[in-house]
Amino acid sequence: MPLSREEREQFLAEPHVAALSVDAGSGRAPLSVPIWYQYAPGGDVWIMTGLASRKYSLISEAGRFTLLVDRIEPTIRYVPVEGPVAKTTPATIEELREISARYLPADKVDAYVDFAWKNHGEQTVIHMRPERWVSSDLGQV
Repeated sequence: MPLSREEREQFLAEPHVAALSVDAGSGRAPLSVPIWYQYAPGGDVWIMTGLASRKYSLISEAGRFTLLVDRIEPTIRYVPVEGPVAKTTPATIEELREISARYLPADKVDAYVDFAWKNHGEQTVIHMRPERWVSSDLGQV
């Protein structure tokens, strides 16, 4: 069954790892990779990636991307969301800390942020404005 707007936004706000897909052009299949993301109901979705990454290059060229978030327990539920890039900004250490805290145990965040900030190269934050949603909870059937 499709989720209500509130259900799909709440689900997307939970800390799931997403699959990011973006047009790879030149007759190739879309690039699809796992990625951390941040979302608050009613707002934009944002991701952080390296300026030198293929993801960043392809998203910049396409101007839009898709995230697919799913789970298998307690019921199979999924929410793909697609939309245009709303803005791109240089990443801050505060944003790195925010997204890291969403996925890592509290006692691992500081060490990861310190390592990533020093070693992952220049990062950017890409905001996507949700435009098209699909959703289902197969446990509601």
